[in-house]
This record gives sequence, C-alpha cells and structure tokens, in this order.
Amino acid sequence: MSDTWSPSPRELDRRAVRRRLRTRSVLTATGLTVVVFVALGVVAARSPGWPSVHELFFNGYHARESFDEILHGFWINVQLFLICEPVILAAGLLIALARSARSPWLAPLRVVAVLYTDVVRGIPTLLLVVLFGFGFPALQLQGLPNSLFFWAAVALIVSYSAYVAEVFRSGIDSIHPSQVNSASALGLTRGQTMRHVVVPQATRRVVPPLLNDFVSLQKDTALVSSLGLFDALYSARDYGNYNFNYTPLFVVACFFIVCTVPLARLCDWLQRRWLERERAGAL
Repeated sequence: MSDTWSPSPRELDRRAVRRRLRTRSVLTATGLTVVVFVALGVVAARSPGWPSVHELFFNGYHARESFDEILHGFWINVQLFLICEPVILAAGLLIALARSARSPWLAPLRVVAVLYTDVVRGIPTLLLVVLFGFGFPALQLQGLPNSLFFWAAVALIVSYSAYVAEVFRSGIDSIHPSQVNSASALGLTRGQTMRHVVVPQATRRVVPPLLNDFVSLQKDTALVSSLGLFDALYSARDYGNYNFNYTPLFVVACFFIVCTVPLARLCDWLQRRWLERERAGAL
C-alpha cells in the first residue's frame, strides 16, 4: 500500500467541474465587460456632438504639445504627496492617541484633539488650501517660509491629519478591552500598553482605510492649483487658456489615474489579505 495520498476519481471530477465553472464565469464576465464598453464607445462616437468633443478634449496634437509642461508640473504634485504623507501619518497617530488618553491630567489635550478633528473636518480642503496659502504669508511670520508650496503642504497636512486621526482612533477602539486589562495585569503601564499592544494591532487593522485616504491625498494635491502653483492642473489650464483646447486636462487625468490605480489595487489586495488572515484565525 502506497503512503502517498492521491485524490480519488470523484474528487478529480469535482475539481474539473469547478475549473470549468470558474473558466466559464471569467469568460462571461470578460465578454460582458467588453460588450458594455464597446457599446458605450459606439454611443459616444455616434452622438451629434462627438466631433467637437473629440477635437476639444482628445486632440492628439495638443496632448503631445502640453505633455512636457504637464509632466514638469506633475512633479510638484508628487513632491507634495511624498512630503505630506509621512507627516500626516505621524500627526494623525498623535492626535488619535491624544483623543484616546484617559488620564485626567491630559484632559486639556484631549479636548484640543476633539476640537481639532471636528473643526478641520468641517472645513473643505480647498478652503483650507486657500486660507493657508494666502493668509499665512500675509502675516509675514518670522522664521517661517512664505512660499506657496510650503503653506499648501501645511494645509494638506492639517486637513488630512484630522481624517487619518479618526481612522487610527477607530483602529484603537477596535482592540478588545480584555487585551488592555491583560497588559495591565502583567504590569505594563498605560503608555507601554498602547505602544506594545494596542497601537501595533490597531495600525494593522486600519492599513486599507489609510491607503484610501492617501489615494484621495494624491488627487487633492491638484487643489494647490488654486494658489497659482504650476502643478499639473494649473499647467493644463494655462495651456488650455492660450490654445482654447481642453485636451491637457485629459492628459492630467491620465497622470493621476496612472498613479492612483496601483495604490487602489494595493489597497484591495491588503484588504483581502487581512480578511483571509482574520477568517483563518491568524489575527
């Protein structure tokens, strides 16, 4: 008798049936998706105004002519994102920890954190960018730069740190109180419990929503165009105003899509991976 296990003929039949059903499902979904997109394209191409829309928004000549200028402006958007992201993470975590503080000595800090998140989340990000970009340089504060880039970055950090703080706080609140009590029983202080027990678990749980916020941040870097910064959007609008063509706006959209789609797929993958680990009991 052989020790090597091999599936029975019935199990092989089941696998073959599941494989055929999965292949049929994928082919059906792909076919329907292609049909829907082709139908939408045919409807758009046969609409009466399509020639003028094609000339105004999808002109290949203007796309090529504006590409270098938009690429140069897009580097400003990338710089803003790369600078703001780590600062937002740190600020959001600190605000969330301040809101989660239980010591009566830290009550003023907790009140400030609550007011900060409530007020900042109530103000549109575009309005914050305009207020910071035009307001603070006018104050001529000593020791601080007056560049629009700096204050635009500060506005984005202020706006997104409030949202990220709430994401961190939801992760902290999701940790079962028994773990905090167990840590106290082992002699850990409140600070040690947060550092070694609560925050590491909470951070793992909120990674997908954090990535969602950073996808939004990537797009909202275009708000700095309202200050006159020559980012990708401002460059496209500048080119369009001189040439009476909006194709550069479509080029800008492609730039942002190329950057945000991979991050969105990474977010989906992390969410799926976390759910699988949770269902397997690994978390």
